[in-house]
Amino acid sequence: MNQPLLEVRDLDKVFQVGRATVQALRQVSLTLERGECHAVVGESGSGKSTLANLVLGLTQPSTGSLLFNGKTLPARRPLALRRAIQLVQQNPLSALNRARTIGASLRLPLDVHDIGNKRERLTRVGGLLREVGLDPSLAGRLPASLSGGQRQRVAIARALACAPALLVLDEPTSALDVLVQARMLQLLQAVKQQHGLTYLFITHDLAVVRSIADRVTVLEHGRVVETGTVAEVFAAPREPYTRRLLAAVPVVSAADAALRDRLRAESAGVMEN
Repeated sequence: MNQPLLEVRDLDKVFQVGRATVQALRQVSLTLERGECHAVVGESGSGKSTLANLVLGLTQPSTGSLLFNGKTLPARRPLALRRAIQLVQQNPLSALNRARTIGASLRLPLDVHDIGNKRERLTRVGGLLREVGLDPSLAGRLPASLSGGQRQRVAIARALACAPALLVLDEPTSALDVLVQARMLQLLQAVKQQHGLTYLFITHDLAVVRSIADRVTVLEHGRVVETGTVAEVFAAPREPYTRRLLAAVPVVSAADAALRDRLRAESAGVMEN
């Protein structure tokens, strides 16, 4: 049996906010198999972004552990691990340095990880832009001169620059309109297949999950309430919370409408009982 790329084992995360204690995650466990897209969904405050930050090493768990390639992820991440796990943020305009050209932003991870010589890095920048469907001439432009969809493509290109194994995608399409969102999901699927990447996809949007994910974990108030393949969870959700989330998914077909109506009826029945 192949070893999972990422294992999350019994994670707790407690924050101290003034005199108050806030438990953001409670005994969260999940695995990411190599080459899959594993979505983590839930409403605001469910702990999704806290989980992403723990995987990225931006904060440390209160208890529990994270394993990458079978080895515990240390509190201080060496350069090789920072290269292997990359982030695509929700808002690329805030993620990109507004004073730095697109080309300079794409060269930065190559410089940090000492990938190639100067000429090879310049060539790599053009290749990255082409790979995400952008003209290499945009390398000389500033982020503010690009559209939201173009900026998110740049953010994806930057994450790909140092050939990672895992991409953590934190609501990567939520700031985009529906048409641009669909194109971005197609791009992410193509990139994943081309590079053999694994995705941890953080989102509140179950319609997006249905389009891109292989498996899904549902968080409520920092706890895992349901996990399984997307087909299993969408067809027969076990938990009332999952049913409520699915009942709110936008309808795009007769089959979706039937599923929505069934889940709403089931949720109403649960609440009455």
